[in-house]
Amino acid sequence: MTDSRVLPALHASHAQRLALIALLAGALSIAFAPIFVRLSDVGPVAIAFWRVALSAPVLALWMSVEPKGGRSRAPSTPRDFARLTLAGLCFAGDLVIWHISIGYTSVANATLLANFAPLFVAPVAWFLFKERFTSRFVVGMILALAGALILMGESFRLSADHLFGDALGLLTAVFYGGYILSVGHLRSEFSTATIMTWSGGITAVILLPLALLSGQPLFPANADGWLVLAGLALFSHAGGQSLIAYALAHLPASFSSVSLLLQPAAAAILAWLLLNEPLGALQAAGAAVILVGILLARRGSR
Repeated sequence: MTDSRVLPALHASHAQRLALIALLAGALSIAFAPIFVRLSDVGPVAIAFWRVALSAPVLALWMSVEPKGGRSRAPSTPRDFARLTLAGLCFAGDLVIWHISIGYTSVANATLLANFAPLFVAPVAWFLFKERFTSRFVVGMILALAGALILMGESFRLSADHLFGDALGLLTAVFYGGYILSVGHLRSEFSTATIMTWSGGITAVILLPLALLSGQPLFPANADGWLVLAGLALFSHAGGQSLIAYALAHLPASFSSVSLLLQPAAAAILAWLLLNEPLGALQAAGAAVILVGILLARRGSR
């Protein structure tokens, strides 16, 4: 192999390793989101709105100062704006439907089912975007999902009384899967800052009227409440989601969706450390199974 082929291969390998670190760091960052939500004193739809609204100025500033050129460009055509809008619609659907599902099923069911995005991402990525993976990836994906189920333990229960809420939980996974696929496709043309700014703005525009119509508290009662919302917006959204968006330029969407199952495992550990919520041996075993599943999925990705 000539030097002209070795150097690009080494560069691609380095970029993938960096993207994997960014993806896992992003998953850990958004794992803090349930902690911020638990500490907030506003309604759930309002939390979702402030998550994207408070991060918008930071993301817009980032987009305005980043160097132009290279593989990324500014959106300029109706098709560009339509695709960016689709990402925002998918993320808005993910947030709103998940919050609604909590009213019709348990938090455990809603959280677990919302993380079933790999079941929808993998076949769509294979069919539409020609992503290819081996049987080892499939085993890793199933193992990671099984680990998430173990992690929830007895908290996850199927019941005829909760079927509607459980269906909404699965629909949440469809919308989040659509968001991952949209961002992964957009990253071949647009920068992380551009995608995050435009999609977040669209999400905020959709969520504001829904938050106003919900009848739930929209504004925090004090400065501490604003700090909680700022932490959610800047750390989990602007930080975590941006890291994930960056990684999607270099890693397959199917593998990325499996890796994001690290989030419920990390969230359970954080709840144990920060909120004194019990973490039993079964939950620890579930977290370990998720990690093994992610490792197998990585080795089975092409």
